[in-house]
Amino acid sequence: MDHTEVEAEAHVEVLTSRDVPLGGPRAMTVRRTLPQRSRTLIGAWCFADHYGPDRVADSGGMDVAPHPHTGLQTVSWLFSGEIEHRDSLGTQAFVRPGELNLMTGGHGISHTEVSTPGTTVLHGVQLWVALPDEHRNAPRDFQHHAPEQLRVDGARLRVFLGTLVGDTSPVRTFTPLLGAEVLIDAGATVTLGVDPGFEHGLLVDEGDVRLDGTPLRPAELGYAAPGRATLTLTNVSEHPARTVLLGGPP
Repeated sequence: MDHTEVEAEAHVEVLTSRDVPLGGPRAMTVRRTLPQRSRTLIGAWCFADHYGPDRVADSGGMDVAPHPHTGLQTVSWLFSGEIEHRDSLGTQAFVRPGELNLMTGGHGISHTEVSTPGTTVLHGVQLWVALPDEHRNAPRDFQHHAPEQLRVDGARLRVFLGTLVGDTSPVRTFTPLLGAEVLIDAGATVTLGVDPGFEHGLLVDEGDVRLDGTPLRPAELGYAAPGRATLTLTNVSEHPARTVLLGGPP
């Protein structure tokens, strides 16, 4: 490997978010880091929306009217609160903290998302996965998974898609993917073994974090190009940091 390749590997691109009204100008606001002009995809991940913590009494919560999706999967992951999901398959399910809900739009599906009456603070991420051309018209589907929390030195993880630290999610995807919540202890550093064929994105929810030495603030996403066998996450805050790690082949 020459010097140029080493520098390319070490570089972390910082993507900042923009505020977007979800469902219309009077709806709740999300912070969107993906897509943007400089980067439209990380693996097959094509949307990354991050919201809260929002007091529902002030914001009105989430109330997304019926709307269609085709050719993609939606991934819902909450940190606090609860959302009721209904779709045209007849599915009624609840999105709760630490539990994955994945809906495959395939050749066409419609759904609604509404925060439940008992929710006081709504906080989480909404992610989309683009289906490859050969699976764009796949059968519609809905999957739910509640991954166990794993403890590694300096961090706690929940792997909701793909494989990390020896834990593999049973949820089916159409391309190799990684999705995990990583909670880093105050002042701790954790080094994670990852697939060097993947590109990765680290979305920071809470705390000030360094990804391979590059500082990331809340609502920023750090992009790491393929070629890394490890990612080093450092929490420079005096309180735990919450991040979401995404990955997949370019």
